[in-house]
Amino acid sequence: MKAYVVGGAVRDELLGLPLKDRDYVVVGATPEEMLRQGYRPVGKDFPVFLHPVTQEEYALARTERKSGRGYKGFTVHAAPDVTLEEDLRRRDLTINAMAKAEDGGLIDPFGGKKDLDAGVLRHVSEAFAEDPVRILRVARFAARFGFKVHEKTLQLMRDMVASGETDHLVAERVWQEFSKGLAEKHPERMFEVLKACGLLEKLFPSPEKINLKSLEEAAKSNASLPVRFAVLAWPLKEAEVEALCGRLRAPNEARELALLACRNQERLRGARNASPAALLALLKAADAFRRPERFAELLEVARLAEGLETQRVARAQQAASAIDAGAIAKTGRGSEIAALIDEARVKAIAQAA
Repeated sequence: MKAYVVGGAVRDELLGLPLKDRDYVVVGATPEEMLRQGYRPVGKDFPVFLHPVTQEEYALARTERKSGRGYKGFTVHAAPDVTLEEDLRRRDLTINAMAKAEDGGLIDPFGGKKDLDAGVLRHVSEAFAEDPVRILRVARFAARFGFKVHEKTLQLMRDMVASGETDHLVAERVWQEFSKGLAEKHPERMFEVLKACGLLEKLFPSPEKINLKSLEEAAKSNASLPVRFAVLAWPLKEAEVEALCGRLRAPNEARELALLACRNQERLRGARNASPAALLALLKAADAFRRPERFAELLEVARLAEGLETQRVARAQQAASAIDAGAIAKTGRGSEIAALIDEARVKAIAQAA
């Protein structure tokens, strides 16, 4: 029984990046042996165990055979006779198919280090084509490292899209990979790769509207994931934003900001010369008083997506928020209270903006 560090931990160590966690592959063991040594089973689809002390994941060496459509269509074989090389062969990219022995020796049967040094994303074997999620992973790694995709791998990805294999992508898995790529250092590279293989037009309602320059600026400013998603969705119509969020199963935080930006674009464009009353209308439409943090993100989206001047709006929001609505409510009656609060806020905006 031997254990090896595998995958991302080996790759990141070679790149000099900080290690978040380590995954291990165990060769020559059975589930019963793992249990006897105190490991706790956690895997449902294949034997994965947690170390009794470190709680790190240890998976038995396994092979996979395609048995159906999509990423779940696999038959897994885990047994003591499965070799380390066989386990590494089932992985997606050569840079993720390296292992490190207990003595520190590098095991690299598919040339992963060479590709890592050259900045190339290359598939390990033709088995790559059996899982459509791997296309998204390649695009995500391009966004993370800025690496180029090997031409043979790109052609294989094109063939997968053309064959309809990507039609079986599960939305939750798409968002899982897509959101990671969107949050990376070079998110524009993800879209370039998806476009090159033909998958972009299947995921996005109007791929020609995507502004990669704005997305690149959002990454440079270290914008949050919801802001980056809203910047991406900025050129789309509301129905297209809704369709995109539904197709990707975007979480509420990302969906709400993207739709908020879509619905308030014209108000934001006109804010520079808007009257105090119009500025108050924008603040109310964008729910700036109840959700000031989200409103700040909205202004960030407007700056990044279209270069809009938002300082005047920010001053208006600050001035209007300083009005003591509770105190005004005590001086008025019923329906007149709202009008009195609005009047006070308009005056405050006029003085500040």
